[in-house]
Amino acid sequence: MMTSLFSIFEPSSSLFSLNLNWLSTFLGYLFIPLFFWASPSRWVLLWSKITHTLHNEFKTILGPSNLGLTLLLVSLFSFILFNNFLGLLPYIFTSSSHLAMTMTLALPLWLSFILFGWFNHTQHMLAHLVPQGTPSVLMPFMVLIETISNIIRPGTLAIRLAANMIAGHLLLTLLGNMGPILSAKFLSLLIMAQILLLMLESAVAIIQSYVFAVLSTLYASEVN
Repeated sequence: MMTSLFSIFEPSSSLFSLNLNWLSTFLGYLFIPLFFWASPSRWVLLWSKITHTLHNEFKTILGPSNLGLTLLLVSLFSFILFNNFLGLLPYIFTSSSHLAMTMTLALPLWLSFILFGWFNHTQHMLAHLVPQGTPSVLMPFMVLIETISNIIRPGTLAIRLAANMIAGHLLLTLLGNMGPILSAKFLSLLIMAQILLLMLESAVAIIQSYVFAVLSTLYASEVN
């Protein structure tokens, strides 16, 4: 039972030893609006508003010396958002529910921020290990705690996104499997519950992509 339940998250479809399910990761590029039309559509105007709002917010967090990092973070938000929403469609593999995908996004970002900070702002990074006002006796413990908290950051980023996406999909799958054994009266209630859960998962897809991008921005702001 447990094996068949979690098999919906297994990229098993393959052709010539290539996992075809991972190709759904690139379907999001088909939804990116085209900006070369003479009169932009409402979808283009809406997406432009969203990206400009995120750009201004990230620029406020990073400060004037963001070195174009806001473009990378807005692209990261868009990529995760498209994959989260695509996972809600039937028969499409949810790549953002796998640690292999989320860790691939989180680990290089965190590693680049850490290396940039230690090579260019060494004193600033050392000062972050000991919060201001810490007693001398507690300084070794605070250095240890801050070091551990910095090391586990990519893991928390990856696990937060994957766990939230898996939880909602599992709940939808469990409730959907109850459909054949329910009467018509309870089946209507189940359909209403599935619609409400789908609306909740749509909100979770937006929130988790936003949280991932904002936390990445906050981590980048600490090394400046």
